[in-house]
Amino acid sequence: MQFLHERVFDPVLNSDIASTKLKKGIRMTIVRMELRDAIGMVSYFWSAVTGTERSIGFAKSMKDEGFDRFEEAIDEFRTRFSDLWLA
Repeated sequence: MQFLHERVFDPVLNSDIASTKLKKGIRMTIVRMELRDAIGMVSYFWSAVTGTERSIGFAKSMKDEGFDRFEEAIDEFRTRFSDLWLA
């Protein structure tokens, strides 16, 4: 979670210009992820990147407001949180 806080979550939460809706969505994402174990968190990340109806719209809102999304963290996430890391 630290990685995602640094790369995706905290820039939005600490922003004076991020919309209330975006901050609320980030907080909900954090809660959902914290309910999972490490394998579940990785799965949640990839589901969001692949695109659910909700995640597609949310990623667009993040991009429209100028924030990095999960998509911008893909390469580093894939390297850091591989199957080997989960084992």
